[in-house]
This record gives sequence, structure tokens and C-alpha cells, in this order.
Amino acid sequence: MGAMPIPSRAALIEHLVRTRIAGEVATPRDNNLSHYRKLANGDRHYWLGLELGDRWADEQDVLAVMAERCGVGDDPAHRVGQDTIDPELTVDALERMAARLRKAALDRQSVLLATGHPGGLLDVHRATAAALRAAGCEIVVIPQGLTADEGAVWQFADVAVLERGATLWHTHSPNPMAAILDGLAAAGRPQPGLVVADHGWAGCAGQRGLDVVAYADSNDPALFLGESEGTLEVVVPLDDHVRDPRYYDPMTAYLLAAAGLTGE
Repeated sequence: MGAMPIPSRAALIEHLVRTRIAGEVATPRDNNLSHYRKLANGDRHYWLGLELGDRWADEQDVLAVMAERCGVGDDPAHRVGQDTIDPELTVDALERMAARLRKAALDRQSVLLATGHPGGLLDVHRATAAALRAAGCEIVVIPQGLTADEGAVWQFADVAVLERGATLWHTHSPNPMAAILDGLAAAGRPQPGLVVADHGWAGCAGQRGLDVVAYADSNDPALFLGESEGTLEVVVPLDDHVRDPRYYDPMTAYLLAAAGLTGE
């Protein structure tokens, strides 16, 4: 993070709203509700690697959790137009994530970082990896030669990603994380002590019983349901692809400072 100033909580909330990382976000209400409905109807694409069974077959139950944990509107009659992420909930979750990162550093745990949103969150994860390594954590090096979903699974700046056609791929799939965890097991190596991820990378790791902290958008309800059931430890609600990834820098600075990982 270099000399990035550490914002106060109030300043960070103002920044999140101004940049639409939270507050009135770009994802429209009808898109959110469509994803909640598809999850409830059993479309596994929207389960993000979790096994939800028939526990969330009522779309209104999904909406209730998303209102509580993400801050979307709780009125089921609100079908179109603007939807929201509560920035207070974003920062609350960042502080819970920071506490788990602090524990990882104190315990010198091995940490695996991965993203299905390299266009938005790659540098958030990269900076987190660098801070954890500086604090004495082992950043898991994934096995070579892994493949999933017709692509290669590899690491870029300490963050696991899916690469296809010389491009870092936006993916919701749990298969790349499954390839990593299976590859570690096949090599006789231990599973990570903590996973920091998003999308299906996080869902798969949580379903495997690993400790997971994650980021998720308002139209990706599965991870919030996993948090409500205890499968994931922390899920931070945010727009996971705003137009300039540098907008996430103050958030990352706040997270690492709260975790005691700034070196100051």
C-alpha cells in the first residue's frame, strides 16, 4: 500500500458511497432479485460452490438475509430500479475480516488468496498477501500445471486466478479452487489455514471446511447465506467491480491497519 493514508471509519464510509463501492451501487434491483430467485430455484451456478440443499428454496428468505447482511432493500414489492449496499455493514465486515487476518498473522498461518474478479479485486488481495507475508505468514504457493474450466489455474502477484487465452478470467466457478485444494492434497501438502477469496473460490473452500473470509456483491447471495450458516467466517458486502480498481485502495488501507498489518 505504500504511503496510502489510512482513512477514518467516517472518511471510508464517505469514500465507499462516493465511488459506489457501497451505497447506491450499479447493480440494479431486478438483477439482484433475478439472482436470488435462480439460487432459490436450485441453479448451481449461483451457489458458488456451496451445497445449499433445499434450505433456501424460498426467494423471500434469501432476500431477508441479503437485507440483513448486505443492506439491499427489504421490501419484496421493490422489483426494479436502484438497490443499495449499506456502507456501515461493509465497514463492520471489514473490521471482522481484519480480526481474522490479525489472528492469521499472530498464529503464522498459511494463507491462500484467490479471486474470480481480477479486474476489480486483484490488488486488494495482492496487498493483503504482501502484508501477511511481512507479518510472518506463509502465502500458499499453488501446485504447477493445474487446469479447470478450459483454463490454467495459476498465481499472479501471489493471488490465484484463472487464465484463459492470455487473459485473467472473470469466473464464478468453484472448479479452480477445487483444482488447487485437490492438487495440494495430491502433493501431500497441507490445506491452507485461511482462504481469502471471492466468488466460487470462496464458496468451494468454505464447503471443504476451510476457514474463509470473502468479498461478495449484492447479486452474489450464496456467500452471504454461507456466512449466515457458519460455512464462511466473514463476507464483506461491496460492489466487486467498480470502474477504477484504485477506488479500493482506501478500503484496503483501512483493512490492513485494523488488522495491525501496516508495519506501523
